[in-house]
Amino acid sequence: MDPLGAPSQFVEVDTLPSWGDSCEDELNSSDTTAEIFQEDTIRSPFLYNKDINGKVVLWKGDVALLNCIAIVNTSNESLTDKNPVSESIFMLAGPDLKEELQKLKGCRTGEAKLTKGFNLAARFIIHTVGPKYKSRYRTAAESSLYSCYRNVLQLAKEQSMSSVGFCVINSAKRGYPLEDATHIALRTVRRFLEIHGETIEKIVFAVSDLEEAAYQKLLPLYFPRSLKEESRSLPYLPADIGNAEGEPVVPERQIRISEKPGAPEDNQQEEDEGLGVDLSFIGSHAFARMEGDIDKQRKLILQGQLSEAALQKQHQRNYNRWLCQARSEDLSDIASLKALYQTGVDNCGRTVMVVVGRNIPVTLIDMDKALLYFIHVMDHIAVKEYVLVYFHTLTSEYNHLDSDFLKKLYDVVDVKYKRNLKAVYFVHPTFRSKVSTWFFTTFSVSGLKDKIHHMDSLHQLFSAISPEQIDFPPFVLEYDARENGPYYTSYPPSPDL
Repeated sequence: MDPLGAPSQFVEVDTLPSWGDSCEDELNSSDTTAEIFQEDTIRSPFLYNKDINGKVVLWKGDVALLNCIAIVNTSNESLTDKNPVSESIFMLAGPDLKEELQKLKGCRTGEAKLTKGFNLAARFIIHTVGPKYKSRYRTAAESSLYSCYRNVLQLAKEQSMSSVGFCVINSAKRGYPLEDATHIALRTVRRFLEIHGETIEKIVFAVSDLEEAAYQKLLPLYFPRSLKEESRSLPYLPADIGNAEGEPVVPERQIRISEKPGAPEDNQQEEDEGLGVDLSFIGSHAFARMEGDIDKQRKLILQGQLSEAALQKQHQRNYNRWLCQARSEDLSDIASLKALYQTGVDNCGRTVMVVVGRNIPVTLIDMDKALLYFIHVMDHIAVKEYVLVYFHTLTSEYNHLDSDFLKKLYDVVDVKYKRNLKAVYFVHPTFRSKVSTWFFTTFSVSGLKDKIHHMDSLHQLFSAISPEQIDFPPFVLEYDARENGPYYTSYPPSPDL
């Protein structure tokens, strides 16, 4: 209890400005929805919503100081972690908290457990355990972190808590990348407020100096404060935006995100007959409409009637259509091929993406879906510098990507793909593939030729990328050892391809 007349160290959440209040100029803009979003413009899956924004607060400070119904404590499985958040909570709550925690007998990763707040201003403390992050178990870590936020919110709803103060659950000790974790935190809270917003009046994200920058950067993606901000944020959303509740989506599980959840598929034929058909339910037929009247656009370009800015805007709209289609389409059949995956980093610290040519049965799959899957996987990778490793090893004529498909891919993808692609390592090329690559990079696309590096052996590849940073298909290792001889005693672990 503070001495009489002394100012309280605790902070009333009702006095903190909401996230929506920080963008008054744009909210008061005279632009209407019709002016900002043209008829063919794709809206963000996280729409501008003034009411939801009014429930969210970003505050730089100690979560233990918040005067709200409940605050969140991030800890370990025994609830004895000594991180800055927990230590502050324990210090202010008093010794009774430790005694109460002993009765809980720990907490499993992803779960949430409740205690009193004792000497805190908050009435309750919700304890949760974030996952330990390892890149090879990224999917499990994402699901566990989602469970942390979701279970905290569910517990708050069940206990009729009107205000909750969140710390950043992914503590530095557990190694979770801050920006990746922030995406999960924000989209989970956003989806919860969309469904159960009437049960919670205020959610505060209490952050440190380092964490504040990540939240300031990503909050506009999930809580746009104006129609303009919604439009600007759309291209920066990651490929995986979760399902209707924000839960990470694993393609192999065939979880499909629909733009119309719950719409009966039996009515699809009837809807297709109408003039206002929803393209998200047409499937592959949608590709006939994704680029508009191509002949008319090319004619305008040749006549010089489209400016450079108009061309860029048109290209961005087209890419956004492909991206939204990639997020809604069931691509599990393409994912199961394991022809494209992320591995480690090269010697310059850039993300390495692997393409396995032999795993692409060109004549047996829908290549438009393959393009969608490429966009689905690469959209969030291409925002930073990256390199591609293409294993041409033991491919046949049934695995060769023709120049028309490659040109289409190059034309469709966003400019960030081309700008941030720093190298393509073409491993085990044949004479024919070298000739084809030369013609394609000389006459079909520009700016790619200098980035192509042919590698006749893995030993050459290791001058740019350490072997420990690449997950090799077993047949690639066997072929290279047979053709070039072994040159180290143990190969790095390979995925089950």
